[in-house]
Amino acid sequence: MYAMVAPPDNDVLWARALHVTLNGSPALTGVSLGVREREILAVGGPRGSGKTTLLRCLSGQLLPHQGEVWFNSTPVHTMGPLVRERLRRDRFGWIDPQPRLVPELNAWENAALGLMLRGGARRLARVAAHEWLERLDIGDCARKRPHALTQSERQRVSIARALACTPSVLFADEPTAPLHRADRAHVLRTLTTAARSHGITVVLATHDAEVATLADRTVTLLDGRRVHTVHLPGDDLVRAGVGGGAGASASGKSGGSGGSGGAGGSGGPDGSGGPNSPAGPAASDGSDTEGRAACSLSV
Repeated sequence: MYAMVAPPDNDVLWARALHVTLNGSPALTGVSLGVREREILAVGGPRGSGKTTLLRCLSGQLLPHQGEVWFNSTPVHTMGPLVRERLRRDRFGWIDPQPRLVPELNAWENAALGLMLRGGARRLARVAAHEWLERLDIGDCARKRPHALTQSERQRVSIARALACTPSVLFADEPTAPLHRADRAHVLRTLTTAARSHGITVVLATHDAEVATLADRTVTLLDGRRVHTVHLPGDDLVRAGVGGGAGASASGKSGGSGGSGGAGGSGGPDGSGGPNSPAGPAASDGSDTEGRAACSLSV
């Protein structure tokens, strides 16, 4: 056991040593991180690495079995269910990988739903909803119900609903998963531009490296642990067309560079570096076409 320690003042979200087990298997193991105010933070990693579980813990949807979660220096992990529900309604926004809309409501009513649940006036909620639908290029769909919309349009309505509330923190779990490539770029630009102009902190889960480049910082998960460097199976070796020796050199360079708390980083919540942290990943054999994930784990 350890005593609760308040997070740094400049972190709007802070998690310490999160452990979560789902269906008998570890989903998160000792994950710590801090999210600064107005920051766009990408949580990367392959499918099944624990990204969604981490976002659910940070947003108060899921209580960790061990560890702490703080929002604006207030402990979320000690809140009761009703207090956490009110926190999510009033301060947080959430975007799912698949759109979840109320079928009986049209597009603008779905986009305005969060504001109206907060007790906002219907007229003002309608104006805000129409504004965000226009910015996401689906203003002409405002009166259509979900069944009359394409999957891409439904997802844009979900994004409009999250942004219309101007949340303190927006959690986006693979928000562009149902979108085509061309739509993805436009929606992500709109989302990140809106976040910066409205001072919204964003925590974005993605396994897409292109999406992660729009963030201020990236942290990576692998098998429920935070890692500093992930070398995905043989990608660099295939692109470079080189064998084991060159592959080892490339892997070493990758491990030594500092993305989000590079290989020289300690395992602290903010991913800052430290002299006693683990070395970069061991070189992988370039002839192994199946590849192996090589990483240096934070401790």
